[in-house]
This record gives sequence, C-alpha cells and structure tokens, in this order.
Amino acid sequence: MAGSADNDPVILVDADDIEVGTAGKLDAHRRGLRHRAISVLVRNTDGQFLLQRRNPAKYHSGGLWTNACCSHPLPGENPDDAARRRLAEEMGIDCRIEPLFVFQYNAPVPGGLIENEVVHVFGGRHDGSIEPDPNEVSEWKWIAYDDLVSDLRSRPDAYTVWFRQYVATHGDMLADWVENGGR
Repeated sequence: MAGSADNDPVILVDADDIEVGTAGKLDAHRRGLRHRAISVLVRNTDGQFLLQRRNPAKYHSGGLWTNACCSHPLPGENPDDAARRRLAEEMGIDCRIEPLFVFQYNAPVPGGLIENEVVHVFGGRHDGSIEPDPNEVSEWKWIAYDDLVSDLRSRPDAYTVWFRQYVATHGDMLADWVENGGR
C-alpha cells in the first residue's frame, strides 16, 4: 500500500551530485532518474551493527533487511539534516552522525522500480532505546558484523540491493568502523 510520503519530491542530481531539479519519489524510481539519497549506519559500543527489516508494505524492498535508515532529503534540505530527521522518524534514534562515504549505484529493485541514487552514507553510535515506526520497520536487531557478512553471503536476497553493495564495496572500512569506531 502506498503511503502519502511515497510521492514526496526527491532532488534530481547529475553524476557530480549537483541539483538539476525535482521529481516525485515514485516517478523517479519508475523512470530510473538519478536522485540524492541518504543512509544511516548505526553501531553500538559492543561493536554490533543495527539492522532493520523494512515493513512489507513499503513500495519497494518491503520485508528485506537493511541498515538503520534509508531515505531522501527533501528539496532545500541538506543530507546531514535529512539523515538525522529520518533516523529519528524511522527508528526513534537521536544520535550524533558523521559522513562515512558517498555511494552511487543504479540497480533494479522489487516492484519493477529502479534505484539510481547518489547516496550520502552517515554513521552514528547509539546505545539507548529504539522505537521504530511500524509503518517503516517490521523488526530490528543488533548483529555482530562478522555474523552479518556471513548471513549476507548465505542469504543475499534477504537484504536490500543498496545494503549488499555498501558491504561489498566498503566492507573493510565498515568492519573497522563497527568494531573500532573507524579509529
């Protein structure tokens, strides 16, 4: 079921992440238009990684495991502010975040849609309560990074396409970040 936010505007960008316009979120995904996105990765002090399972009713990739938060900045909103806003809205978490990397990908996702995104990926540490929005998240868990990688290898179709690509491309950096805070 499509929610009212499913066609919020997204920021269209060129290959250098320069804004070139806006489009509705569903239209951008149907047509494969390149747009700006945000993702937030969260770890705890025990060196575990936070995963969420997307609500099965999401317009794409419903029921799949992914990182703590995935979304899009609104027009006029910078990626840092969007990441903090969406992390609070999706997971009920308010923590300091820092940029980790920018990732570009273009891939089909379930539902006949296309993710063509320039993703600003942030990381944060959180040890407090987690209160996810049930419209966004059906379940969540903490997992040791090595266990996550093993599960990803054995059940890749249980995870979102972008999250699989983050781990495949930046796995060593992510392992260090989760276990040592990237230091």
